[in-house]
Amino acid sequence: MCGIIGYIGKKAAAPIILEGLRRLEYRGYDSAGLAVLGDSVLEVRKKLGKIDEGLAPLVKTSPVTGTLGIGHTRWATHGVPCDENSHPHLDASGRIAVVHNGVIENYDLLKQRLAKAGHKFKSTTDTEVLAHLIGENYAKRGGSGKEALVTSVMDALREVIGTYGLAVICADCPDLMVGARRGSPLIIGIGKDEHYVTSDANAIVAHTKKVVYLNDYDVATITAGSFEVSNLGADTANVQISNLEFSQEDAARGKHAHFMLKEIYEQPQTILNALRGRLDFEGATAKFGGLNMSMAELRSIDRIVIAASGTSWHAALVGEYLIEELAQLPVEVEFAHEFCYRNAPLEKNTVLLVLSQSGETADTLAALREAKRRGHRALAIVNVVGSTIARESDGGIYMHAGPEIGVASTKAFVSTLTVLTLLAVHLGRMRMLSANRAREIMKALEALPKQVEKILAQNETIKKLAQKYHKAEDFFFLGRGYTFPVALEGALKLKEISYIHAEGYSAAEMKHGPIALIDADTPTVFVVPQDSMYDKTMANLAMIRARKGPVIAVATAGDKAIAKVADDVIYLPPLLEPVSPILATIPLQLFAYHIAVARGCDVDKPRNLAKSVTVQ
Repeated sequence: MCGIIGYIGKKAAAPIILEGLRRLEYRGYDSAGLAVLGDSVLEVRKKLGKIDEGLAPLVKTSPVTGTLGIGHTRWATHGVPCDENSHPHLDASGRIAVVHNGVIENYDLLKQRLAKAGHKFKSTTDTEVLAHLIGENYAKRGGSGKEALVTSVMDALREVIGTYGLAVICADCPDLMVGARRGSPLIIGIGKDEHYVTSDANAIVAHTKKVVYLNDYDVATITAGSFEVSNLGADTANVQISNLEFSQEDAARGKHAHFMLKEIYEQPQTILNALRGRLDFEGATAKFGGLNMSMAELRSIDRIVIAASGTSWHAALVGEYLIEELAQLPVEVEFAHEFCYRNAPLEKNTVLLVLSQSGETADTLAALREAKRRGHRALAIVNVVGSTIARESDGGIYMHAGPEIGVASTKAFVSTLTVLTLLAVHLGRMRMLSANRAREIMKALEALPKQVEKILAQNETIKKLAQKYHKAEDFFFLGRGYTFPVALEGALKLKEISYIHAEGYSAAEMKHGPIALIDADTPTVFVVPQDSMYDKTMANLAMIRARKGPVIAVATAGDKAIAKVADDVIYLPPLLEPVSPILATIPLQLFAYHIAVARGCDVDKPRNLAKSVTVQ
């Protein structure tokens, strides 16, 4: 969601901030703005709409100069998208500027109190209330000096309830920027005689590789030459300098028309990255270095609860099939946001596994913390090294998918499935999974990159198929067994980026109601590889066909029967059932992508969506 970028140093701040904001566009936003300090005056420019259509032209016609500044891309929570609600927000004096990600839950009570004290508000946002609260504290402390500003920020944060990642600058402090976080990520970028703050390392990877990930309740005092971190809830803060694991080139679009397409084509490599160093054919198992559990502790697990949201929830459903079949462990999949707030019983030897591409998903982080509060071990599968979930989990596995810029997740989903398959083999070998079966699955995983390349080679065929169906307004996606979650994911991808209404179902569930919606204008995508559910799924397909519904099949190469009953077929290489979700996902990603392009949609930045959902 919203993005933050701040700079303090010797260079002109505005160009750095604008560049950083562009690198944050993929997170989703509806307005953008910046504040730069020059000649002891805060100059604020902010505008509704895309950066290059609103903010950038405004800055060009009305330039701002200075070497200290903050910027923001806003995804509306409190108040409609408009210029007035855009960040940065100023305090009552106009000398303090704040950018903020997150939600201040008690902003209304604070606003009433401030209004009684004479404060006038220009927006309907919670952030402006926070700015005024900081300003009021600052005025009470004499209204001057670094120490007064830092203390005023800390006092304000002790009053607010909710989440925040924020950056604050003041016209009285030309060599100071204050950053703080609780529940919403904030990172310090370390340069030579310059520093950055950001909510996402993509914004600063062109400038530095050395970063500090702030922890909850951390408050950072940042100058051009140094930074200090204190913590509102502890005497000292835990500060660790990390190196970014990706480059500026990794976060570039390259030759591809969209980031989403680039990331679809990167999947052979990301699968290799997820497998690298983890396949132990001699021991017929998978190896992990970060679970932080002994063999005895892993064997003692009686139940696994997987908590996730969105695309990661679909991956979790695949994980349920894998772990239950290969490890004979009962698995329950929960929406992370539901797990947090219902009092679900967790037996003594239950482990929570959370899935999050960003490692910052608010609902998923809350689920992890709830499990730990109740005394249960919490493991994580994440993509972003140094993310909050990675740091707070008891152990975990990195996907190593690299930066994913497209809002609709593709390669991170496939990498999650790859890691879950490895984990199922690892747990299975401690129980009843035979060495021969384990090696068979591992060889199937090893073969995946070349098989994915064969599917990608069908891109033009899938593009023509998308052009045939792109005017449809409703779609069904159906699968059974391992491919049921793939059907859910295929429907989600299509609705996310093309805005076509799409529903994913178990194919068997259609006859229990949804089949009433089938007609000649409603295509159905059947994921029907030659697996243990093939005959059942083909029978379900016949029901759709009998009602004249167009059928698009994703089937195994060599299947002669499917061509007789489907209008169109996309073929998969012969596959092993536990890895079928990985291969079956790829053509659905391409299908959704090409339909969205044919409909003229903004594929990488779909409306109303954000890449990392950092509010509950």
